[in-house]
Amino acid sequence: MFQPLASTAISSPSLKVDHTSFIHTLQTHGLSLRRGQTEVLQLNLGKLCNLTCIHCHVNAGPKRKEIITRATIDHILEWLATTDIHTVDLTGGAPEMIPDFAYLTRSLRELPQVETIIDRCNLTILNEPGYEWLANHLAAYNITIVASMPCYSSENVNEQRGDGVFDSSIRALQHLNQLGYGINPELPLDLVYNPNGAFLPPDQAELEADYKRELKKHFDIDFNHLFAITNMPIARYKSWLKNNGQLEEYMTLLRDAFNPAATKGVMCRNTLSVGWQGEVYDCDFNQQLNLQWKNSKPLFLWDIDPAALEGRDITLGDHCFGCTAGSGSSCQGAVA
Repeated sequence: MFQPLASTAISSPSLKVDHTSFIHTLQTHGLSLRRGQTEVLQLNLGKLCNLTCIHCHVNAGPKRKEIITRATIDHILEWLATTDIHTVDLTGGAPEMIPDFAYLTRSLRELPQVETIIDRCNLTILNEPGYEWLANHLAAYNITIVASMPCYSSENVNEQRGDGVFDSSIRALQHLNQLGYGINPELPLDLVYNPNGAFLPPDQAELEADYKRELKKHFDIDFNHLFAITNMPIARYKSWLKNNGQLEEYMTLLRDAFNPAATKGVMCRNTLSVGWQGEVYDCDFNQQLNLQWKNSKPLFLWDIDPAALEGRDITLGDHCFGCTAGSGSSCQGAVA
């Protein structure tokens, strides 16, 4: 039995940073944020990862134990089969490290309405012992790869993600090109840029041209699109900002760069975020802040009627400035 959903039933717990200022900013511009049609189901499969990146808003790493179970996967698949959601976005951690990754992706491909399956890949996992099968598996099931690549130079990548990550990422990209990724229209390969510091991403189109030129010139690598994503002031990145005395400065930067046009394309309007235990959130960032949907009790995906999602209010906080600053930011890059 689905739980009845009333938008007034969801409230945000107090955050360390007063979240009312973002709501006030929306009101000042005569704006509000409500959910539209749900087109994307984003599944965070857990916090286990082979890397420990300083910008990670999930606090993922090799020692994390949070991993989705087969039973939870089956619950999610059963719910998804009753919807017309056409895109499933798999993230983590390193989503490929969960034991049932192959089972999940095969099962998703069997659902007739699911047109696109996205794997948010850190690239280095493709070179890890025990994962030699992974690249071929992704290609066999026509899974779109969205890969983290903070820069086209080794210094910036290794500084943000760890020594040796750049060379490993280049090898992985070259292997993916050999399989047809970034070349075959049925095997999209997109890259993700995150700023290597407390600043906003540059123009996405210009940066994509730079990436394509440099990666082709030096490594003969092809890819489809570059997504420029703003670093969110939560979790590990927030700690990094604090430790460097830049948190208040960064929050001021985000507030001052608020772009009303960006609110039209934020991912919380069309994306439903689900945690590794099946919990439901408005976005992956709310997930990391534990802003779980509630209706007298915490809600899980199988509690929710898919037909009752549109028009719901979205739980907001100061971190939302990160998605609405400058050109805006979503899991698909700039939005304005």
